[in-house]
Formats: sequence, structure tokens, C-alpha cells
Amino acid sequence: MGLAISEIVPAHTVEVEHLTGRVIAVDAYNTLYQFLSIIRQPDGTPLQNSKGEISSHLTGLLYRTSKLVEAGIRPVYVFDGVPPERKHETLLKRAAIRKEAKLKWEAALERGAEEEARLYAQQAVRLSEGMVTDSKALLDGLGVPWVQAPGEGEAQASLMAARGAAWAVGSQDFDSLLFNAPRLVRNLTITGKRKVPRKDVYVVVKPEIIHLSEVFSSLGVTRDQLLEIALMIGTDYNAGVKGIGPKKALALVQKGRTADDAYGEAGLDASSLGAVRELFSNPLVTEDYSVQWKMPDESAVLELLVERFEFSEDRVKKAVEGIVEHLDVVGTQSRLDRWV
Repeated sequence: MGLAISEIVPAHTVEVEHLTGRVIAVDAYNTLYQFLSIIRQPDGTPLQNSKGEISSHLTGLLYRTSKLVEAGIRPVYVFDGVPPERKHETLLKRAAIRKEAKLKWEAALERGAEEEARLYAQQAVRLSEGMVTDSKALLDGLGVPWVQAPGEGEAQASLMAARGAAWAVGSQDFDSLLFNAPRLVRNLTITGKRKVPRKDVYVVVKPEIIHLSEVFSSLGVTRDQLLEIALMIGTDYNAGVKGIGPKKALALVQKGRTADDAYGEAGLDASSLGAVRELFSNPLVTEDYSVQWKMPDESAVLELLVERFEFSEDRVKKAVEGIVEHLDVVGTQSRLDRWV
């Protein structure tokens, strides 16, 4: 879901090559959900081995990571830790949506409505702990660094970008802007030609860059005011005010209004807003992380993907070779500024 402010935030569409030489702190959960949603059979069935173990996320992680490295981009995947208690209600709603979508997917399959089934299947995506463990094992084998956040992955990735360990945060959601990420890159892992749902039309998806400083200058707001806009329209930690969208929230903030004002006028309890502000202003993060690339361990990758998940050995080897060819690991840690 994420923060719905796309219609008021300035974004710049670029070619992938524009990001060459950059370290990107990628929101791992956000990305894995994308892979699980997109990489499926025509009827929505995910890719899986003969034992029924889902592999769509590993397919995306292998080939997209290889493509990014070949383009000169250095991804660092940041995994979510324990979500804040205030996100519990949002997580319950998402679980309910997935459950309902799964039932509709099964019903569509019975009717033979393949395209409809695929749409519902994409909404029924669930990321299990086992999938996360396998993803980390694959990244280890590829020599690609990953960071375990104590709390929200986007908050950790934003800290890394703000401290210079990465150039930007890679995510589809805009929440990282509230965590003070200097730059956000969207569409990083879904670039290419995509089919428009329910239409025989394809569009080309390219990366988008959002600069936090430009967001402030173009909207004429401060960081605190951007947070007030978010609180009015709703975040993962609060529901927002019904009837207030991004444009109306911006107009209210530009008039000096706050989320407390909007809540009060709507007859809502604003007592929790202070705690939500604190979650964005002082999120649970760690400075104990490493950003260092290594040469891939091909045997480990083959053991995971070919022996267990039954991937094509030739395709896996080709992807690994692409990383080996383009990943310069000599002194990577000491020359990190080269990539930032």
C-alpha cells in the first residue's frame, strides 16, 4: 500500500544507465512482493518446483539483481524486522485482503477465467519466513550485501541513504521520504515492458527518481509539513481523514493547518498522532551494518536454485557469470564513495 502522494510529488523518469555507479538501498520486502506478484503463470499460479515450493521471488531476485549489476548499479537489500505495534491494524487489513483475493482467485480458476484469476492471484501474494530465508541465502551466494533492519526496512534504508552508505532508497512506496531519504528510486526492479491489466496493451516502465529537496521546494513545504500531509491522508500507522487526499492535504498545510486540526474538524481522536510522528521522526534503526560486495559462490547458488528449486543450470550460470563479469570487488569497502 504505502503512502499515496504520487499525484503531488515531482518525479523524473530516467534510463537505467542514469543510475550506473550508484549504490541503491533496496526495500527487500517491497521488491520480493513485486516478484511474487508479477512472476506467475498466465492463470496466476506462482512458479514452483516439483514439491510445490514457490520460487517466483528467487527467479526475480536472481535475474533482476544480475541485470542491475550488469548495468553498473550496486544493490543492497534491506529486510524488515519487527513492525511497530501501530502497524498491526494495517497488517490485519492486508491479511484480510489477501484471504479474500485467494478465494476469488480459486473461484475464477474454476470458471476458467484465466486473466481474472491472475489479477486476484497477484492480490493474494504472501511472503513467508522461508521465502525470506531463501532470498538471503541466494544473496549470500551471489555476493550481494543485505542488511537486517531491527524495524521497518524503509526506515533503515533511508538512514543508509541519509548517511551516505547509499545514494538512494529503492522502493515503490513513498514512505522513505518521510524517513528523510534524500532520494527515492521507483520501478528499479520492474523496468521493461509490462502488460496493462485487462487490456491487450503494453507499456514500457522506466525508473523514476524523486529528490526530497525538490519535493520540499516544489510543494513549498518543510519536512514536518510533509509529515502533516501524510498524517491527513493516512499512513501505515494511522487511518487519516476520510475525504482528504494529497491535493487537499497540501492546500491545508500551505494554509498553516495541521493533521490535529483536520482530525478535530472531522470529529476524530487525534491523540495518537504524536506517537505516529515519533515513529517517522525517530524510527527503530541500527548503524551496525556492512555494505560490501563479494565474488559469487557459484556452487552455493547452483545448490539452492538448480538442485532444490529445479532452475535451468545454464540460465543460472549465465546470470552468475554476468555478475562476476561486472562486479569489481577489489577494495569495494574502502572505495565505497566511488559508488555513492
